[in-house]
Amino acid sequence: MSDKKIFIFDTTLRDGEQVPGCKLNAEEKVGLALRLEALGVDIIEAGFPISSPGDFKSVEEIAKIIKNATVCGLSRAVQKDIEVAAEALRHARQPRIHTGIGTSDSHIKSKFNATREEILQRAVQAVKWARNLVGDVEFYAEDAGRTDNEYLARVVEAVIAAGATVVNIPDTTGYCLPDQYGEKIAWLVNHVPNIDKAVISCHCHNDLGLATANSIAGIRNGARQIECTINGLGERAGNTSLEEVVMVIKQHKQLGFYTSINAQELNPMSRLVSDTMRMPVQPNKAIVGANAFSHSSGIHQDGFLKDASTYEIINPDEVGAGESRIVLTARSGRSALAFRLKKIGYDFNRNDVDTLYQQFLHVADTKKEVLEEDLRRLAHAYTTAAIPS
Repeated sequence: MSDKKIFIFDTTLRDGEQVPGCKLNAEEKVGLALRLEALGVDIIEAGFPISSPGDFKSVEEIAKIIKNATVCGLSRAVQKDIEVAAEALRHARQPRIHTGIGTSDSHIKSKFNATREEILQRAVQAVKWARNLVGDVEFYAEDAGRTDNEYLARVVEAVIAAGATVVNIPDTTGYCLPDQYGEKIAWLVNHVPNIDKAVISCHCHNDLGLATANSIAGIRNGARQIECTINGLGERAGNTSLEEVVMVIKQHKQLGFYTSINAQELNPMSRLVSDTMRMPVQPNKAIVGANAFSHSSGIHQDGFLKDASTYEIINPDEVGAGESRIVLTARSGRSALAFRLKKIGYDFNRNDVDTLYQQFLHVADTKKEVLEEDLRRLAHAYTTAAIPS
């Protein structure tokens, strides 16, 4: 296995589902899981089995039908949680239990009313319980972003010794700056003696809009798994966006990384998740937003029409987005107007376009967007007036 492969751990069905109004039933989860597998996701976090009978059933059904991806179930560092997760995963070809506990002083004192040593012991015990049930155990150090690095390294070393195959370093509150998160991963690489026995995973939240940047900083410093969701869904401001990290890695080949994701399925997958989870995608969302490949400024349109690469670093076909859009507004120029007119069958010369452009601006000043029907009216009126009686 190349050390440059970045494993994509999708948690749309678990962390993404925690968005208010995005609850999925078992049938919906199974359908999305099959599409995630087809997308090329390496690990599917199917749910939190002990949280409800419905979630248990969803994880169980997904475990039965997924053939290639690892199926993961979440648990707390509680024996019953771990046993229930193992039971839900019993049919999985490649099961993983994802267990863990908060490691920041904030969590240790306020959430658990415990000491660092007590948390360390609970972490190790949880991994041992899980490892007795499955061969693949991921440990999450919740709020690692605000955890003291020396203590975090102690915890990571101990859980790997106890059998953890993956160590998840979550920036649970989206607090870290990219250099801080990258340095935290580098600290673990350089200070945990047995770190080579486990994969380091990034699980970043987007509270400050830095989830993608932090995840990329993580892999540049030694992490080899990114935990993410379709459309960046997740608690509060969301999780790392799968489509964003995949395309950052694909575009920046100098980083030397790759994923197994079929990029052409990113937009279809985005639309499916949006429809199924009843959560619209913001129009200016990178990669999958409705405006991601739209151009409305005259300067941009002119450059794009001469050479698409002047204003697009990704070919929309590459991510299943169809073709780029030239959107006509009052900011559009003559070249964009001529282009759109030609698309609907009117091949005017330069003088014609100059005349039509003034009429176009009158329409554009009254509308947010000039549509095809408006262009047809303008063109018809112009050609009719030009015909001698």
